[in-house]
Amino acid sequence: MIKRNVLIAGNKTYHDITNDICQPIETLPGKGWFAYLAIAKTILLTWIICLVMIVGVGLGLLGLSHPVGWGTDITTFVFWIGIGHAGTLISAILFLFRQKWRTGINRAAEAMTIFAVMTAGLYPLLHVGRPWFAFWLLPYPNQRGPLWVNFNSPLVWDVFAVSTYATVSLVFWYVGMVPDLASVRDRAKNKIRKIVYGALSLGWTGTNRNWQHYEAAYLVLAGLSTPLVLSVHSIVSFDFAVALLPGWHTTIFPPYFVAGAIFSGFGMVVTLMVLVREGFPQMKDYITVDHLEVMNKIIMTTGMMVGYAYASEFFIAWYSGNDYERYIFLNRALGPYAWAYWIMVSCNVIIPQLFWFRKIRRSILVMFIISIFVNIGMWFERFVIIVTSLHRDFLPSSWGMYDFTVYDFFFVFGSFGFFLTLFLLFLRTIPMVAMAEVKPCLSVGREGGHHG
Repeated sequence: MIKRNVLIAGNKTYHDITNDICQPIETLPGKGWFAYLAIAKTILLTWIICLVMIVGVGLGLLGLSHPVGWGTDITTFVFWIGIGHAGTLISAILFLFRQKWRTGINRAAEAMTIFAVMTAGLYPLLHVGRPWFAFWLLPYPNQRGPLWVNFNSPLVWDVFAVSTYATVSLVFWYVGMVPDLASVRDRAKNKIRKIVYGALSLGWTGTNRNWQHYEAAYLVLAGLSTPLVLSVHSIVSFDFAVALLPGWHTTIFPPYFVAGAIFSGFGMVVTLMVLVREGFPQMKDYITVDHLEVMNKIIMTTGMMVGYAYASEFFIAWYSGNDYERYIFLNRALGPYAWAYWIMVSCNVIIPQLFWFRKIRRSILVMFIISIFVNIGMWFERFVIIVTSLHRDFLPSSWGMYDFTVYDFFFVFGSFGFFLTLFLLFLRTIPMVAMAEVKPCLSVGREGGHHG
């Protein structure tokens, strides 16, 4: 007999599930939540000040120079787009494969996706230097003659891919919330709350017709979201892969970027779920160690895939016989930015291998620390790809270094304040666990339930 993983601990009833998940919305937040919000908003404020300075004075405040025209702005854009992949993967692909363990974490992971894409979208706008002209990236009818965007440019492909991904993910997230929003509406004692949640629940009454339409729409949106998980970061990788620059012009970038995105996305999900479990103790019954262990296995697997991509890049550079390609990869590992390269390798390839040990996979403190290292490593991966290929190109006469400034630091670090502020507000306004999806798992996935 094979024992199932525990999906719901504590021998809950349907009523217990509703009470536990609605409690953070219906009660006043504690001092701990306000402390976290104050920290996040302080970081957000420094970011806003940094953005105002960059827009008002110019991109010269960053370390951008010739030949490194892309720096922390595009690095952080690609990083946050990657973070947004785990939410849609958990929601859409695992839903299609009928993986029940996703039900405890999918709502928060989808929220993470939305907020990560919102954060990422600001960086290209700021990178253009004049964000008020960013609408020129869109093909729109205008009075200035045949003035259109360059459809051969992967930067334009990014606009379509990321905006489509954000739209479908937002609709998918919202549709999945409708039954739960109706539950909050029915429990609301405040008239304003009842009106707000009543409007958001779209008149849901829980009839058979409602459920049929809901399940059909959810299935269609899952089907639409699934190819987007693979296509969006593939198209982001084309920003580099279609260039002729050594270190970028490689066909492994699309699968390499997708694996890296899932890797970093699950790292962020583990970070957030550990914090949620500590901040809301009743959620430990729904976000169990079994959930976290499965995600740690995915982190370990995708970490090995990323490590394979690193090794194959070196092999192809050697096998190609191209002196420029060989030099770029030797420069990454042994050049002036070798420190960044070895941080990347250590955090993304070596440290996740600790998850081979079951005790470590199930240790809350250790998995939290490893998930932090994963996200540090994935930011440095994008930094290494961009800067080490740009700072030494074909001509030694044009070589240069990318020097960090204080604005670079706050440009990167401050974005976490924006992301965490949105996530903390989400925890207090929307059921963080999908009640409508957790309840069907009750009889087969809890302690003392049936075993297969």
